[in-house]
Amino acid sequence: MKGQSWIVRRKTRQIRVGNVLVGGDAPISVQSMTNTETTDVDATVAQIVQLANAGADIVRVSVPTMDAAEAFKIIKQRSPVPLVADIHFDYRIALKVAEYGVDCLRINPGNIGKEERVRAVVDAARDKGIPIRIGVNAGSLEKDLQEKYGEPTPEALVESAFRHIDMLDKLNFHDFKLSLKSSNVFMAVSAYRLIAAQIDNPLHLGITEAGAFRTGTVKSSVGLGMLLAEGIGDTIRISLAADPVEEVKVGWDILKSLGLRNRGVNIIACPTCSRAEFDVIGTVNELELRLEDVREPLDVSVIGCVVNGPGEAGETDVGLTGGFSGSMLYFDGEKHEKIPNNDIIDRLEKAVRGKLAEREAQHAAAAKGAERLTVKNA
Repeated sequence: MKGQSWIVRRKTRQIRVGNVLVGGDAPISVQSMTNTETTDVDATVAQIVQLANAGADIVRVSVPTMDAAEAFKIIKQRSPVPLVADIHFDYRIALKVAEYGVDCLRINPGNIGKEERVRAVVDAARDKGIPIRIGVNAGSLEKDLQEKYGEPTPEALVESAFRHIDMLDKLNFHDFKLSLKSSNVFMAVSAYRLIAAQIDNPLHLGITEAGAFRTGTVKSSVGLGMLLAEGIGDTIRISLAADPVEEVKVGWDILKSLGLRNRGVNIIACPTCSRAEFDVIGTVNELELRLEDVREPLDVSVIGCVVNGPGEAGETDVGLTGGFSGSMLYFDGEKHEKIPNNDIIDRLEKAVRGKLAEREAQHAAAAKGAERLTVKNA
């Protein structure tokens, strides 16, 4: 049952953000956001490249001024992944980045201004095939809704969302995704559940302003895990007061833990106890660093003793079980060789890269065979 997910995803309409499909049966995409000054083109592009290398499918860039919009034009040309422009209040900025080929507009129609301004943005998006992301946030809820509900609530977030949705519906524009974010896990989860039962547009999940790396990771994992396990969510962003690259890594780890997507090496490791025959913690930490460049999915188990080690090794591509006189290395659940405990990290890395090279050779041979068959039948 390795790698299998039991989750039945909610059926949603599909939109296209650049070359990334969102919604429908498309994989759940991982997003992050740059925190550089957008007018610093080189720094922003460098961060986008870092995020893409970490596994970001889509990156959001704040465009608060016309100068930033001009910088965005160059950034878009140099970006390896689709870009979402984050825009508030000034509809002219939205029109400018639409002209420059933005892949998605993150706006709230309600704060763009008069109806003709909203129409101008929607018309530009429609003409150029650009989807819109409506982003409702508990921290910027409309004043009258705050007064009506007394405080931000799931129902208030949903009512705010429908105000924006209604504007797009009146303009016959349905190519949008939606987020309803809060820093409160239960408020966000409840709001997403409510809206998911009423619309079929794709949902962008996030626990906004979740906090520093550790606490933000926990809150995001709990909140997004609850929703994703129910089949709710088509794209995610982990909001951390940390390096945005860490947001991408955490996002992938959440999806991998639920069997929704796979990328890179998935290490199964024991928490260690006095039975451990080698330094499991040090080994795993070093191995993760050495294998950060790997994108091909591969399961690796690193277990310190023979109590659970053989069983875990039987379910992974590469496994290691600690032993007093040396540790046993497994390939595809079968014993391969005993290796000295003082050389575990190097041998494990070599084994993983060897397994990946073997797979690549098999894929190449299969592709070559298919090509020959096609030529023969032509």
